[in-house]
Amino acid sequence: MACRIDQAVVRGEIDNTVEGKTAGWVWLAGREQPVTLELSGDCWRDLAGARLTFRNPQPHVQDGLALEAVQRGVVGDMTASRKTKALLVSDEEAHALRANGQDPPFSWKNALYLEWFSEANGRILIESNGFELHISDRAWKMDEDAEEAQKLANLHAMRDCMAQLIRRVDPMAGDDEFVWEERLKESERLTEAFVEVREKYGDDPDAQRKEAFAMGWDGLLDALAREGEQQGDGEGDDGDSWLEDPEFEEQEETWDPDALFIQHPLQEKAQEIVLRGIDLTRAGGQHPAADVLNRTLMQVAGKMAGALNGGDYARETGFVLALLKRCLNWQNEALAACMELIDIADDPDHQRAMEALRDSIFELREDIVNLRKELKEN
Repeated sequence: MACRIDQAVVRGEIDNTVEGKTAGWVWLAGREQPVTLELSGDCWRDLAGARLTFRNPQPHVQDGLALEAVQRGVVGDMTASRKTKALLVSDEEAHALRANGQDPPFSWKNALYLEWFSEANGRILIESNGFELHISDRAWKMDEDAEEAQKLANLHAMRDCMAQLIRRVDPMAGDDEFVWEERLKESERLTEAFVEVREKYGDDPDAQRKEAFAMGWDGLLDALAREGEQQGDGEGDDGDSWLEDPEFEEQEETWDPDALFIQHPLQEKAQEIVLRGIDLTRAGGQHPAADVLNRTLMQVAGKMAGALNGGDYARETGFVLALLKRCLNWQNEALAACMELIDIADDPDHQRAMEALRDSIFELREDIVNLRKELKEN
């Protein structure tokens, strides 16, 4: 994920007075010397050719923030006029509204958005609409075409960054447990990358195409291009023409959900444990251990559904073994969280109920271990 440093920023400078180069100095809370930026590329038109100084009225130290003293690489999107949503209510009120299925009110504001791709630390981001800014006179001016070219270069840099994050596995690598473990890790990296891409481009009018490009989904880009051409020629349809296909109608008539979905007994047990965990922690849901317990139990139930539930086809053994191995890790986390909640339980009845839940998690863990042994023997 991007390394966001805006909370730690005390003050800083971005200098794009030399065309094609962007220099900078950022002072961070807890560090005596500034982080120096030596980047290739230009800012957006509002900052291109100028020197920007900024100050954070409320900086504080960010734990675990480790940046190289000199940041070399390429610029990303650098602007002081990025449109962002600013809440019109407090964070607590916004949380309460979302809990009730309502969207909190907001307004669009210009925000400082300083992004670069560091050779040492990857994607770095400063984003805030609360900094004090000053922009100098311009040493040179950027035209619209040059800005579009720079934005395209920034998009390519984002794509390269995401490719390094995802690190796709060779599809011909095999199908044993260890290869499937690597594929599952790739899947998690893919999810992480998409969250990052979605966070950046989600409010962009051309979000779908930019997200597809940044993720390396060239097939989707081609499909979007064809769709755009059809709509431009007036040949597009309403998106439901496939529903009129006679072959689809025949499949729809004979579709039997029970034939396609069979719940495995262990997954059914995992799902039941999830519901019990949520019910037992409802009163003390603010405790961090309660969140860990429910999150890990849901991970187990979800992954076991993917590994074990199904119909007339059998999944590859390596895939199932890899998923079940991950379930064991989550079971261990769930057990540790459950033990923590047992230790802090005040009510004896609640404590006994949590102990029963712990025993069920242990039992399911043993069932998973035994299933893995059985699959390996076969």
